[in-house]
Amino acid sequence: MRRLNLRVNFLMFLFVLGCTPTIVEYGPRVHVVKPGETLQVIAWRYGLDARDLIQWNSLDNPNLIFVDQQLYLIPQNDIRIVSGRMSSQQAAPISAQPILPAPTWLWPVQGPLISDDANSAASKGIGIAGEVGDDVFAAAAGQVVYAGDGLVGYGNLLIIQHNPTFLSAYGHNDRLIVSEGDFVQQGEVIAAMGFGPDRQPQLFFEIRRNGTSVDPLVYLP
Repeated sequence: MRRLNLRVNFLMFLFVLGCTPTIVEYGPRVHVVKPGETLQVIAWRYGLDARDLIQWNSLDNPNLIFVDQQLYLIPQNDIRIVSGRMSSQQAAPISAQPILPAPTWLWPVQGPLISDDANSAASKGIGIAGEVGDDVFAAAAGQVVYAGDGLVGYGNLLIIQHNPTFLSAYGHNDRLIVSEGDFVQQGEVIAAMGFGPDRQPQLFFEIRRNGTSVDPLVYLP
């Protein structure tokens, strides 16, 4: 009889354990806007689609965010805290935004490939060697949504939005020729090459699709 009670108690323990919500650790769920940041820059930093940030934060005017504003990085109803525990085991969502056709791309500079992060989970950008001051060209037509040095690890950086799906980034520039808000044509000179890591002249080039870094070599001719 005692063995039976022990078995019943053990099974009840397993049942209760299975019903107890699991505490799941995620990355940051809120971002506090810093001076000079735009929605596109914040989305880029976390590998998100800016359209998702607009939706999750009910932003009527995505161009109007202010310093110290808190922005949700996941849907507000996706994770709830109940008695100090997560009530959901759902992972942070992947953008469900539609994928528009990719533009026709050009190489942003002509030079040997010196780094390829195609297998990296975070960034799949490439490094292209050259000389300091070499012209950097827009790989496709679009609007400059970021121009500056506020993102650590990219140096002087340009981000161009080509359509709601595709962005391209150009890092380690010596100087920027275009400004945020400018519209550029494919092949237009947008920057001058600068030094990358280890003081080696190079351009860092990256393509993102719906906020996710993709292998540029799949798209470049």
